[in-house]
Amino acid sequence: MPSNFKITFVIALAITFFSCKEEGEKKELVKEEQGSTYYMEPYRPQFHFTPEEKWMNDPNGLVYHKGVYHLFYQYYPDDIVWGPMHWGHAVSKDMVHWEHKPIALYPDENGLIFSGSAVLDINNTSGFGTKENPALVAIFTYHLMEGEKAGRKDFQTQGIAYSLDNGDSWMKYEGNPVIGNYGIKDFRDPKVFWNEKEELWTMLLVAGDHLQIWNSPNLKEWEYVSEFGKDQGAHGGVWECPDLFPLQVEGTDEVRWVLLISINPGAPNGGSGTQYFVGDFDGKTFTSDQKENKWLDLGRDNYAGVTYNNTPNNERIFIGWMSNWDYARDTPTEKWRSAMTVPRTLSLHKPNGNYELNNYPIPNFESLLDKGVTAQDIPIAANRTHTMKMIGQNQSEIRFTTTARDFVVSLKNDSADSLAIAMDGKNNMLNFDRRTSGLTDFKDNFATGVQKMPMPNLPDGPIEIRILLDASSIELFVNQGQYVMTNQIFPRDVYTKLEFLNRSNKEIKVNQFSECGVKRVW
Repeated sequence: MPSNFKITFVIALAITFFSCKEEGEKKELVKEEQGSTYYMEPYRPQFHFTPEEKWMNDPNGLVYHKGVYHLFYQYYPDDIVWGPMHWGHAVSKDMVHWEHKPIALYPDENGLIFSGSAVLDINNTSGFGTKENPALVAIFTYHLMEGEKAGRKDFQTQGIAYSLDNGDSWMKYEGNPVIGNYGIKDFRDPKVFWNEKEELWTMLLVAGDHLQIWNSPNLKEWEYVSEFGKDQGAHGGVWECPDLFPLQVEGTDEVRWVLLISINPGAPNGGSGTQYFVGDFDGKTFTSDQKENKWLDLGRDNYAGVTYNNTPNNERIFIGWMSNWDYARDTPTEKWRSAMTVPRTLSLHKPNGNYELNNYPIPNFESLLDKGVTAQDIPIAANRTHTMKMIGQNQSEIRFTTTARDFVVSLKNDSADSLAIAMDGKNNMLNFDRRTSGLTDFKDNFATGVQKMPMPNLPDGPIEIRILLDASSIELFVNQGQYVMTNQIFPRDVYTKLEFLNRSNKEIKVNQFSECGVKRVW
């Protein structure tokens, strides 16, 4: 690079370092001053990631490097509603405890910084680093508000930035944007990964109602190679946040490729949701003979989720934004808004000859479990209710196994709030009802009906039910993540009672029931 550019680069790095250091020291001082009140606001999750303050949405740039898991995210630092997008930044060594970092990427003359991904350029294909110190490269969508306001369709382009200090500071590429726009209104959310079949980089981009695939030798120069999805999948809204990766089918030698596509609106229970396709990828083209629509999560609050690049042992770890565009701007929090799901391991299964993508909390989550109720077997007579006291103060894991298929689990409190999860064996269905779960009237469409989750391939015999309850969310995993529902809740008081209602005409057993407190991570 030219000598004058080197000088400018060094000065910029120095300025970034000292400003980031100052910002970090200020945050630590604030945290120390707040003491026991830090992260204790009403409805603040205690074991989910949330920003210290202001607005957050999509997870971005999920990448692992030098023992650190990076979580970047869509961030507006000036308000608790959506605004000009930046990339916020946090890091973790165990994906359970998080450390807040300074803002990574700011808007510039090319536009706001929308969603994207990050990779480790191990072979220094970009020339940004060296083989001894490879660059982290962020790939993101520029959104030019002036262009959108002017009625143009080319206001979204793709840019890149790089870091040589494991994400602590970033330099934007002087040749941005690296992919222009030829007239597609919704042209965004680049997910990039190393393509071993072609020995180059592959980028997934959503283009309105379908996927585009681009390839590059160096992360700077890109060639369009194929598309997918114009006539497949759900099309009730705009496609967003693609991801593509191989998974081995559990218990077999078969490997298939899985494509994630978030869609808004058009999810089965309303608003935002994430569908997936199982198929094949030849290095340029993704194909799938899948006929039915498949959904990663049937709750209303798991959207825009993607997976980590460069993980140890090629683990496929997923994080989603725990909200829904139907009401994301209106939820009843004051200092911050939005949370992420717990990190989840994805696995591919084939029950009854049908491919299904399971998602289940990562093993490290177990380290947060505190002592709770000793696991016990509970018989419940026909058409009777069994009630027990909850100990977790809306910060617990509830887990049990059962062969029963016709029962209701309800969480209740002294403010007459009630949340119901009903298993309907006759219709192979699980129903989730948050209509009276607490505060619901902040937006008309937050709790308009009972959410339904079909479970056509649920096996006979005992299955595990696992519930993660935090201050304002509940994540439900059936049969170790075969079927999943994620939902926000805003109870007026902590739930203190758990009720089992046996709706069948014979005794059922709830086996190995336990409720464990979950330690706060802040």
